[in-house]
Amino acid sequence: MARDVTYTSYLDLDRILSAQHPASGAHDEMLFIIVHQASELWLKLCLHELFAARDLIVADDLRPAFKMLARVARAQSQLIDSWDVLSTMTPHDYSQVRPHLGHSSGFQSAQYRLMEFLLGGRNAKMVKLHEATPEVAKALREELERPSLYEESVRLLAKRGFAIPEAVLVRDHTTLWEPSGDVEAAWAEIYRHPNKYWDLYELAEKLVDLEYHFQRWRFGHLKTVERIIGFKRGTGGTEGAPYLEGVLKQAFFPELLSVRTAI
Repeated sequence: MARDVTYTSYLDLDRILSAQHPASGAHDEMLFIIVHQASELWLKLCLHELFAARDLIVADDLRPAFKMLARVARAQSQLIDSWDVLSTMTPHDYSQVRPHLGHSSGFQSAQYRLMEFLLGGRNAKMVKLHEATPEVAKALREELERPSLYEESVRLLAKRGFAIPEAVLVRDHTTLWEPSGDVEAAWAEIYRHPNKYWDLYELAEKLVDLEYHFQRWRFGHLKTVERIIGFKRGTGGTEGAPYLEGVLKQAFFPELLSVRTAI
C-alpha cells in the first residue's frame, strides 16, 4: 500500500547508496565513482526525454516535445557542472586510482553512445565496444536503424512543404549526417520568417540548445582530462585529450550552425 512507501524504499536508496565499491583505498576514489554514477543517471533521464521527444516530432506534435527538449538541456547543465566537481581531483589523487581502473573508461558508456547515436553522431564501428553485453549492442544497432532526432526534424520540414531532396529523406541511417544545402535553405526560410513558422523556429532553437550543451560537456571533459592526466592515453585505449579535442569539431546539426552565416 502507498502508505507503506518510504523515501528510502521509493528511491531504492539502499541499493543506490551501497553501489560504490572503491578498489584503491584512496580518499578521492569515492568522488570519482559518484561523479560518474550520477552522470549515468542524468544520461538515463536525457535518453528518456529524447526518445519521447523524437516520437512527438514524428507525430508533428511539437509543443510537448519542446518541454522535453528544454528539460534535456537543463540536465545537460548538470552533466557539465559535474566536471567542476571532478576537477578538484589532482594528478596525484588520480594516480592512486588509475591503476585500479583496468581498461574501464567513460568511452565505454553505452548510454553516452546511445545519446550520441540518437542525436545523429553515428559510427557503426563503435558498437563493437559493447559486444560483450549483447543486449546493449542490440539496442545500439536498433538505434542505428532508426532515423535520428535530427533526421526526423528534417523529415518534418518535408511534411510541412519544404523542398527536401528524396536522397536526404531516404539516406542510410547508420552513417553520419552529410550537410545539405537544401536543408540549410529550409532552415534559412524558417529563420527569416519566424512568425510564419514559429513552432519550427522554436524546434530549431531547441536543437541548437542540445548541440550547444553537448559541446560544452565535451569541452569540460577535455579540460578536466588535460588538468588531471595531461596528454596521457586514456584507460580505454583512446588518445585521451587529443581524441576529445577531435570530437569537438563534430556537429550533430550542421545546417543549424551554417544557417547563421547564410541569413
